[in-house]
Amino acid sequence: MNENVRKLKNSMELRIVGKGDVIDKLIIALLSGGHVLIEDVPGVGKTSLARALADSVSLSFARIQCTPDTTPSDITGFSVYRPAEGIFQVMPGPIANNIVLADELNRTSPRTQSALLEVMEEHKVTIDGKDMAVPEPFMVIGTQNPVEMAGTYPLPESQLDRFMMKLSIGYPDTKASEDMARRFLTGELHDETHPVLTAEDIMEMRQEAAGVSIHENLRAYAVKIAEATRERAEIACGASPRSLLALLRCAQAVAYIDDRNYCVPEDIAQAAAMTLPHRLVLSTGAKLSRVTGEDIVSKILGQVTVP
Repeated sequence: MNENVRKLKNSMELRIVGKGDVIDKLIIALLSGGHVLIEDVPGVGKTSLARALADSVSLSFARIQCTPDTTPSDITGFSVYRPAEGIFQVMPGPIANNIVLADELNRTSPRTQSALLEVMEEHKVTIDGKDMAVPEPFMVIGTQNPVEMAGTYPLPESQLDRFMMKLSIGYPDTKASEDMARRFLTGELHDETHPVLTAEDIMEMRQEAAGVSIHENLRAYAVKIAEATRERAEIACGASPRSLLALLRCAQAVAYIDDRNYCVPEDIAQAAAMTLPHRLVLSTGAKLSRVTGEDIVSKILGQVTVP
């Protein structure tokens, strides 16, 4: 594993127990310049995971608790008139941070969701006609609670496509739960961590990851996987061109954290499993049969010829 990635992961594991695979995926998304949607039940560490990432790197962090009455300006910011100076002063919202946690994103209105997702795509916010770039690196981590769906506004498929990955933390296994209990009672389960990397380190790592080479036959392999999602009866709408680009960028980051400057077929397959399932619009029959996007992508990976 890349040394900087190892330091970052070790720091996060001081607060997140038994979820090394989820931490790996979050770091991959960070190095790919992507955003992450976490859908899981309360209390499994969604907020702690985002906070552990921000605290392990010297990045600014903001948490937005989304509610039905949250307005776009609560996220993007607004202008305040200063009578003494006779001017309007722009007051940036919480979106003007490196890592932004949008908690229970599906509880706020579609209008507010759109304001957030627009910033995610363009990396800038417009306040009273003035454009303001968000700081880099920039990452949005959205969360959803799949249990309490009353009074929610589910993200439409076109909005889900803005997220590079959709993760589920899940409950820890017995061994991890016992370790967590022990570390909690002895005070070893950290509430805070100290930065082990700087923002400049992350930007440099992003550039190095983007420089990982993908051979022509592996690019063709990725294209075949994306095209296969558009040809299956269980899928009403397959992977978009944006998802193909996300797959390639993710594959580069997968290779980078393994300390390689080139991709192998396994990187493409792993990236496809992380970036494609939540973007697929399933047919009514597939939904009734309880088929998931993960199931379909797994079948596709078993059918597409590996170079």
